[in-house]
Amino acid sequence: MQIYIMLSRLTDEGRETVKNNSARIKEVDQEIERMGARVLAQYALLGPYDFLTVLEAPDNETIAKVSIELGSRGTVQIQTLAATPIFEYIEKMEGGISEKHSGEESLPEEYEEKMY
Repeated sequence: MQIYIMLSRLTDEGRETVKNNSARIKEVDQEIERMGARVLAQYALLGPYDFLTVLEAPDNETIAKVSIELGSRGTVQIQTLAATPIFEYIEKMEGGISEKHSGEESLPEEYEEKMY
């Protein structure tokens, strides 16, 4: 599975929805799972974005579907970024990625507790 970062800004309608029904956030997480992706971590932010969500999805097409579906509702504006775990990035920079960390298996133990 690939990792993605979703930066979200609520619209006026979205702020009203969250104010009146904060449980809606978890409902959306469940909808994301039904679309083929999974929320790994989610943070409320101060600044230009309202939420940062770390997701995993099998491919770019799946995460594009999630982003378009959520954005089309008019309650949120989304910027989605592909992310590479740092251990994979370092391995690629050093000359290739080992089969051990090809994305098919779980994270190395030393990264698992630091990632989320």
